[in-house]
Amino acid sequence: MTGGRLGNLIRRGKALTLISQLKNSSPRVPYGGSSSPALPPPARFGGSGSHREGFLARFASFYGFKSMPKSLYGQSSRNMSTSIPLASSSKMDLSNSGLRLLVTKGPHAQTVVGIWLFGCAAWVFSLVVLGGVTRLTRSGLSMTDWKFTGGLPPLSEDQWLLEFEKYQQSPEYKRVNKGMTLEDFKFIYWMEYAHRMWGRGLGMVFAFPFMYFLAKGFITRQLGLRLSALFALGGAQGLVGWWMVKSGLEEPPSEYVQPRVSPYRLATHLTSAFVIYCGILWTALSVVMPEPPSGTLEWIRGAARVQKWALPVSLLVGMTAISGAFVAGNDAGHAYNTFPKMGDSWIPEDIFDMDPLIRNFFENTSTVQLNHRILATATLASVGGLWFAARKVNMHPAVQSLIGSTLGMAAVQVTLGITTLLTYVPVSLASAHQAGALTLLTLMIILTHTLRRPSPALLKSLTSIPRMKS
Repeated sequence: MTGGRLGNLIRRGKALTLISQLKNSSPRVPYGGSSSPALPPPARFGGSGSHREGFLARFASFYGFKSMPKSLYGQSSRNMSTSIPLASSSKMDLSNSGLRLLVTKGPHAQTVVGIWLFGCAAWVFSLVVLGGVTRLTRSGLSMTDWKFTGGLPPLSEDQWLLEFEKYQQSPEYKRVNKGMTLEDFKFIYWMEYAHRMWGRGLGMVFAFPFMYFLAKGFITRQLGLRLSALFALGGAQGLVGWWMVKSGLEEPPSEYVQPRVSPYRLATHLTSAFVIYCGILWTALSVVMPEPPSGTLEWIRGAARVQKWALPVSLLVGMTAISGAFVAGNDAGHAYNTFPKMGDSWIPEDIFDMDPLIRNFFENTSTVQLNHRILATATLASVGGLWFAARKVNMHPAVQSLIGSTLGMAAVQVTLGITTLLTYVPVSLASAHQAGALTLLTLMIILTHTLRRPSPALLKSLTSIPRMKS
């Protein structure tokens, strides 16, 4: 009896030792999600899928391995081969995985910083839309001076009259708004004031949490440098905005020309806003999604193919958005309110009237609108071509769905643009069109971020796991 018990204990000890060796003999790659324990690659077990499942089941029932979830040894090998994440929310040694995170101190810090950055990106989005409404309501020139830190609005009737007197000296009042009442002036003043203060509010929303996260040690050196550059761009954006407004406060070269800001300065102001927005959005995505969706090597190869097509399409989307700034700066949306023709012809006769020739693409109303029409049509066709080509590529279903959403947004944006033109640029539709441009750019940023190349650690983990047949 004693010898039998001793033999059982020896066999049990050997079995537990074997389990420990199996668990520690290979890199930890979780199969069952973030809460599942790590197992070695399936090839270590040898044999077919049913043999491996029986092997694990016997150890679980006879040698106290019952704490392992059934999903780990009851899962089919086909499912294992298509969804193998690199890391989980468990305390895994990411420092040895080759993955360089932008945020330290664990998943909670990563989530908090990500939410903050997405909130800042949404703030910039709303700021761009508010700026568009300010321009469309001709409110941008109502404030004739500028202070970096801002100040309180007029609080008394005398203060309002003083601001109104300043505006009455501007070319816009004399040529466009002569006879405007004080109440009408208050409306355009509040629009411009709100736009300026909303921008300053963004600076505080960005700066204070940034300093807090730095003090807590959440932010790495790489992320800190990137965010510092974005903050500097945001500060410079205020100066660019005043530089733009100042051009509209100058006397026009001709008495027949309405006062308006320089289209070059308007395009610079809008482009810098787009750069800041895209930078914050890309950084937020990199914080919360350090690795792109992968699954299998076939999906990664497919994503690499689509990325080569998506990058030039993204560039075209950006160029189309910038060309829209020149349409706004030249009031070109009020010139030809017909579609698809421009008036009675497909191409106006005066598109190259200015000298030198290059000026026509930025200052000639006819050329600027024609250019925007061509770019918008090319953008829709390019996104459609990307969607059609990607249908035949084997890649992650989430990427396929994102490409389809991008195509849908491109179609909505073109429809908004045509409708805005045919209805003589109402504020509501024109604002929606500008928001649509930023939404389309957002989808392209997310798409290109999702299609980026995975880290060497993820590629190595996928190549080390052979595809198993059921």
